[in-house]
Amino acid sequence: MTPPPIIDALQCGNFDREVFQMLQAGGYRCVTPTLGFWEGTLESLDSLARWRDMERENADLIRIVRRADDIRACFADGKLGILLGYQNTNLLEDRIRYVELFADLGVRVLQLTYNNQNELGGSCYEKEDSGLTRFGREVVGEMARCGIVVDCSHTGDRTALDAIEHSPKPIAITHANPASVFPHARNRSDRVLKALAERGGVIGCAAYRNITPDWACATARGFAELIARTVEIAGVDHVGIGTDFSYKGDDAFRAWMRMGRWSRQLNYGAGSAAAPGAVEKPEWLPAADRLADLVPALRDVGFSDEEVAKIMGGNWLRLYGSVFG
Repeated sequence: MTPPPIIDALQCGNFDREVFQMLQAGGYRCVTPTLGFWEGTLESLDSLARWRDMERENADLIRIVRRADDIRACFADGKLGILLGYQNTNLLEDRIRYVELFADLGVRVLQLTYNNQNELGGSCYEKEDSGLTRFGREVVGEMARCGIVVDCSHTGDRTALDAIEHSPKPIAITHANPASVFPHARNRSDRVLKALAERGGVIGCAAYRNITPDWACATARGFAELIARTVEIAGVDHVGIGTDFSYKGDDAFRAWMRMGRWSRQLNYGAGSAAAPGAVEKPEWLPAADRLADLVPALRDVGFSDEEVAKIMGGNWLRLYGSVFG
């Protein structure tokens, strides 16, 4: 049986033609790269411009997608769809009208906060999660109006619950796992996952070792079992893939990702002093094109072909259609 098309809701690192070729050959039909973590408006525009250049230079392999039908076109012709997203909202620089401007430029996913409290709400690493601020509620509403997915992967639970409540459209947790399965500040509580599902949202199970159980990193079946446990909480219509796979990063990239310009002190992000640097890829996923190995593993743990297709991409396609048409 032909494997279902793969949609991965979050990757990061340095993309290039080699990466595009590998993802396309591996069955990916849409991926959301990280265009920024801490960057303001001008730097974020620079990143958008670079991606437009890459689209032109690799037009035989990729297309920037703005609508669900653009992703379906990638299903049909085999190209890799690029769904543009950022892991923070610093690019807005406190300007509500910039939401619409970035949407017009093709941005389709914004994470409300990265690893720090910001003007919109609280992050998972703050001692106290403020929940959505007044500005945060405005931005969530504007993102829904303009067709941008609200991502709460790095927010605190209270902020995520507020976003779920205030958004008129389903939201996403693009790359995290259930905290009840693997306790970590970056993972989300059962309460959040159930509320997410009740409003039509989707969580993308992450394969990033720092927030993923060892047994789910060891084998594809182990990761399939992690997905099955997530489905037990949120339901099969509300679970997808968000690997958080990273390409060609170095110490400078990791330092920027973890500390940006906000700290002089060493910060480990989702890591720790015991695991301070780059983490090894999961044994079963040494390269992203091995994600297709998850398909038979999902069948082995009891999912039907229809359910496998939902998990591998169908649930994201439904969410995208709900948010940006």
